[in-house]
Amino acid sequence: MDKNSFNDALLGFLDASPTPFHAVLNMAGMLDNAGFTRIDEREEFDLVPGEKYYITRNDSSIIAFNYYEGYEYLLVGAHTDSPNLKIKPNADVKKEGVNQLGVEPYGGVLLHTWFDRDLGIAGRVSYRAKNRSLTSAILDMQKPVAVIPSLAIHLDRDANASKTINEQNHLPPIVSMSKNFSLKDELKEMIDDCEEVLSYDLSLYDTQKASFVGFNDEFITSARLDNLLSCYIALITICSTDKPMMIVCSDHEEVGSVSTAGAGGSFLTSVIERMFATPDEKVRFARSSLLISADNAHAIHPNYADKHEPSHAPKLNRGVVVKVNSNQRYASNSETIARFIDAAQSVDAPTQMFVTRSDMGCGSTIGPMTAAKIGIDTIDIGIPTYAMHSIRETAGVDDAYDLYKILLGV
Repeated sequence: MDKNSFNDALLGFLDASPTPFHAVLNMAGMLDNAGFTRIDEREEFDLVPGEKYYITRNDSSIIAFNYYEGYEYLLVGAHTDSPNLKIKPNADVKKEGVNQLGVEPYGGVLLHTWFDRDLGIAGRVSYRAKNRSLTSAILDMQKPVAVIPSLAIHLDRDANASKTINEQNHLPPIVSMSKNFSLKDELKEMIDDCEEVLSYDLSLYDTQKASFVGFNDEFITSARLDNLLSCYIALITICSTDKPMMIVCSDHEEVGSVSTAGAGGSFLTSVIERMFATPDEKVRFARSSLLISADNAHAIHPNYADKHEPSHAPKLNRGVVVKVNSNQRYASNSETIARFIDAAQSVDAPTQMFVTRSDMGCGSTIGPMTAAKIGIDTIDIGIPTYAMHSIRETAGVDDAYDLYKILLGV
């Protein structure tokens, strides 16, 4: 796949994946087309060497692997979730003649970027069908239905000096002026066999499409680049190779990964236990394999250059970022770094190093968590990105394709 085709398909994937449920649904469809067989955790695994398989959990996490009779695998870990505004269970609010929805922030949302945007609603709805069975549907309203209006500057003359956002009072979007509006009624109308909506996991999302930006189309701007960008790269790689490989794209990283579908849960360990029958085999797998934890990295912002450590300030379109932290917030070590850089050099792909300023806190990834649980050598890397956790983030057109080339060559 050439770079232009790769990036065009990336934009389509981002637009089609407003929630982790949609991302996993789309990834499953692409794996189906690539010859992977879906297996169910509730059933016995009957794995055949040389075949390809995938599994989902909670409709929001997915593991895929090329199975073979050996222990040396390349694993790529990423996460399907992004910071957003989740709709509360009893969402309907009527105030000053307009209908609003109660929302709460999910993860570290850059809140001010959500104002004055055309917002859609998407996610999973669980309901009782007309035949009385309980089932779920993954929905996308596929049009702007909500907006969070800013307060006019005439009524807040200090708005540009300091903007304080109260999550409870200032975030509910307006959605309608109908006297009889009900979100559950709207959802019911979207589902043909629905008798009653019982619950949902819904999010607001920006309906603006992903796009190329710049006089020479140097940049990609989109919602959810962190971390659907890494999920897409991992997916395209495993669909392009027959080498022993596994991808693990987990939900709930932005809120700590502690869930049945998160990297802190049992999903990956349970799959490994069923791939390898004995404790000896599991250890041989862990100690023979490499995990590449792929999560976006902070590119140096030209307007805020002092926020970066001067010698470790990644730039867009200058290569994949290797993340290092002496306190093990990232799991990279000298041997895994050397292996990754060697693979990058073999395909003429540049790399960059990132270390957080010594006087600033450092975030973390699924890398250290998974390395500790599995006992697998790990490196943390990522695509340099502006405005991480904004409703709209920016990355470079070269970097994702470089990582794809590296993963094929590791």
